[in-house]
Amino acid sequence: MTTAIHQRIAGELGVRDGQVAAAVDLLDGGATVPFIARYRKEATGALDDAQLRTLEERLGYLRELEDRRAAVLESIRSQGKLDDALEASILAADSKARLEDLYLPYKPKRRTKAQIAREQGLEPLADALLADPSLNPQDAAAAYVTEEVADVAAALQGARAILVERFGEDGDLIGDLRERMWTQGRVASKVREGKEEDGAKFSDYFDFSEPFTKLPSHRILALLRGEKEEVLDLQFDPADENEPTAYEARIASRFGVDDQGRPADRWLTDTVRWAWRTRILVHLGIDLRSRLRQFAEDEAVKVFASNLRDLLLAAPAGTRATMGLDPGFRTGVKVAVVDDTGKVVATDTIHPHVPANRWDESLAKLGKLCKAHAVDLIAIGNGTASRETDKLAADLLKLNPDLRLTKVVVSEAGASVYSASAFASAELPDLDVSLRGAVSIARRLQDPLAELVKIDPKSIGVGQYQHDLAEAKLSRSLDAVVEDCVNAVGVDLNTASVPLLARVSGITTGLAENIVSHRDANGPFRSRRSLKDVPRLGPKAFEQCAGFLRIPHGDDPLDASSVHPEAYPVVRRMQDRAGVELIGNTTALKTLRAQDFVDDKFGVPTITDILRELEKPGRDPRPAFKTATFAEGVEKIGDLKPGMVLEGVVTNVAAFGAFVDVGVHQDGLVHISALSDTFVKDPRDVVKSGDVVRVKVLEVDTTRKRIGLTLRLNDEPGQGQGKKEQSRGPRQDRGGQPDRGRQQDRGRQDRGRRQDDRGARREAPPANNAMAEALRRAGLGGS
Repeated sequence: MTTAIHQRIAGELGVRDGQVAAAVDLLDGGATVPFIARYRKEATGALDDAQLRTLEERLGYLRELEDRRAAVLESIRSQGKLDDALEASILAADSKARLEDLYLPYKPKRRTKAQIAREQGLEPLADALLADPSLNPQDAAAAYVTEEVADVAAALQGARAILVERFGEDGDLIGDLRERMWTQGRVASKVREGKEEDGAKFSDYFDFSEPFTKLPSHRILALLRGEKEEVLDLQFDPADENEPTAYEARIASRFGVDDQGRPADRWLTDTVRWAWRTRILVHLGIDLRSRLRQFAEDEAVKVFASNLRDLLLAAPAGTRATMGLDPGFRTGVKVAVVDDTGKVVATDTIHPHVPANRWDESLAKLGKLCKAHAVDLIAIGNGTASRETDKLAADLLKLNPDLRLTKVVVSEAGASVYSASAFASAELPDLDVSLRGAVSIARRLQDPLAELVKIDPKSIGVGQYQHDLAEAKLSRSLDAVVEDCVNAVGVDLNTASVPLLARVSGITTGLAENIVSHRDANGPFRSRRSLKDVPRLGPKAFEQCAGFLRIPHGDDPLDASSVHPEAYPVVRRMQDRAGVELIGNTTALKTLRAQDFVDDKFGVPTITDILRELEKPGRDPRPAFKTATFAEGVEKIGDLKPGMVLEGVVTNVAAFGAFVDVGVHQDGLVHISALSDTFVKDPRDVVKSGDVVRVKVLEVDTTRKRIGLTLRLNDEPGQGQGKKEQSRGPRQDRGGQPDRGRQQDRGRQDRGRRQDDRGARREAPPANNAMAEALRRAGLGGS
């Protein structure tokens, strides 16, 4: 089966079987995705990290499928019911759903009505009526009345239970109905009686219907959340209860049921309907609910992962002395100054805002700190009192023009999580918890990646509906993003924290602690080779991590680059050929051809990477640092007017648009249709988190705190935003809860407020009461 798995993954990725086989061997051997993508291009045919992550995920799924397939075969074989045809069908099953459909008739289950009816000898009656509808059901059933079967009605009820189970356990039929329902069905939602006011945040879904295949992920999650909060009733594929459905017709056709007016036709037709309404529909409803949630979660996790990647790879301000301001009203503004290495050199708490109003005193304190520590940057947290504190910083700049200060508003999401963490206690033991947040705000401006790795990715709050997502799935995805980002940038071995080192390929938390302990005891590392002296860091870990660790100003200049130590001999050969030092020597490097240095271990892809790295060793792939300037006098949502053109920062990107902070404590939404003059399929093709953009205000709803923005500066307020799906205006996910790390931290504003685009109201078909009742009994619908 291993070959079959490799072939299937290769087909899905559009690559050769050998590439997949090589990648799987490396993964099974303990290699990480970043290591394989960077340093084993010859083996995998240069599969990139995205392809390798997909390969890794599919490999896990298909191996689980094979394990389950083996268990199913063994179970049916032990029952003595495994024939060649069934075995062939099971071996051909290409998904877990198809496998479970085939296993359904043989799956051990509690004693059912159908089993009881079989024990009472009623299966021949069911078979006879199905095979010969000319039989009169009443007359045929009379022959089966016994001490265990009280009367004709009981006999027919037992026969019906047998047929219902048979219909509901036909694997081919269930698979066909599932796909029909997925491609042709729809979900409808209604508000529960008396919930209109309490559930106003779900008002877009009070009378809503949309095909399954057209539902975007954020809308699915909103519907499911509305149901969970007992505001909405959901129905799957609503239909007129008085008309036979196409699904019932398919069941009837499968088993030869056709109402031609024969004595048993009506009984059989009712049996088909009963099977559909009470068993198959309920089963498919559970499947479709799971499929919808799976799709929605996958899409939401992708959005979260993409936004997290953009945030982690945001431009670092670099080694510049920075003052962090953690805004607050009653408790004051927490102040922390860190030097160019991130070391805390001063802290304070000032009270410029209400109720203390010590504005001038606060300015004096800040000015004194800036001069004493040669502060270059001021990082202002974007929570409560952010704009007021931003104004304070603006006054500070005006009063001290000679300091040449630059102020930047940064996301403080997750700062409180860091402040209360065990790592923060160990890193800043002498600081009060409240001041640690200011330190984190300052450091995340200097180097977002190095600081944000100290925080659980889920607490950074750059995703859609994260509290509705499966914890394990979200964690796996976000951990992979952090790992990829850290290894793409590289890590300074002599300054990196334990959390940062622990994200490097091949390094566990224990090894990271050992590295830091060794560094503290023996001083800075002078070479990558000296890593081998770290306890428990063996050859495999060294192979995986060495290329991602940097040692600036070490014994070997190559140790500051991404060239792996195993490739140093190749560089020596290049230098011998060129006769000059190659690092940074563009002219000399251009005279070398990658093909001339290929050997049995290193091919053209790796040699090309080495030449590129030697040209700019240790290059940082992150963009250059730049800041946005918020408009003077625009500090709250009430200050916004349609037609204003403002500068802002993209804080979040969703499937339906991008959120932009324009400095009023409430992010505005640029709907996907307003991102560009051309069609946009994915908003991230146009913008990403951290981008500085110019936007025009289209609409302002102060009551509901909604701001409609556009990147198309020629748009006029009130102008439509496209057609069909993109014509829906900006809507907030009013079923949402704040996804930020500081949800309970002194009433901080949710800067990443998730929003939902406006769901078009559609007239739903009449509700199918019988179906709804069956769904409710199964826990699929409203009460």
